[in-house]
Amino acid sequence: MSGPITPELLLSAYAAGAFPMAESRDARDVFWLAPRRRGIIPLDGFHISRSLARRIRRGDYRVTIDTAFGDVVDACADRPETWINADIRRLYLQLFSLGHAHSVEVWMDGALAGGLYGVSLGGAFFGESMFSRRTDGSKIALAYLVSRLRAGGYLLLDTQFLTDHLASLGGIEISREDYHRRLEKALAADADFFRQPPDVSPSEVLQLRSQTS
Repeated sequence: MSGPITPELLLSAYAAGAFPMAESRDARDVFWLAPRRRGIIPLDGFHISRSLARRIRRGDYRVTIDTAFGDVVDACADRPETWINADIRRLYLQLFSLGHAHSVEVWMDGALAGGLYGVSLGGAFFGESMFSRRTDGSKIALAYLVSRLRAGGYLLLDTQFLTDHLASLGGIEISREDYHRRLEKALAADADFFRQPPDVSPSEVLQLRSQTS
């Protein structure tokens, strides 16, 4: 596409139902996507399996919010094929500095073991990418994210596409029209990503399980 993408343009695109991607790490261009079928995780339908519940309950990890945003983006891009190029990285770091992008980090034995990042706008959270370096690293991050979004009054968790992995966690696919209806309602919501304190306990996160599993 022609001309540089600014953080303001990026936020406007999200509000209109589109998001950017690059063909590869070295690609010079960024293009917009607005899929006909959209992946979401209903916040009242997130699935925590028995094995994941045991893993969360064990508590041999530490979860932080927004303490290593750049490291999370880099970890998400550290794979043979990625859509995160230099421009994408720059844009999301700018959104982070403006308070519109957030990361959830999972630490094990003092090292970054998993995490995710995404964009917050109104009561919508647009999940961009997640990674695991240890078993269940990304699943733990996602469970803590869903807990935070529910506590903060969010209405929409957008995953862009639906994968088998996300489907196993409660993800569904909806039409573009349904997505836009949900997005419009979410954008008008008064949500707060930091309404939940940073030191939320595993038992609080697992309250999701009794309600949705």
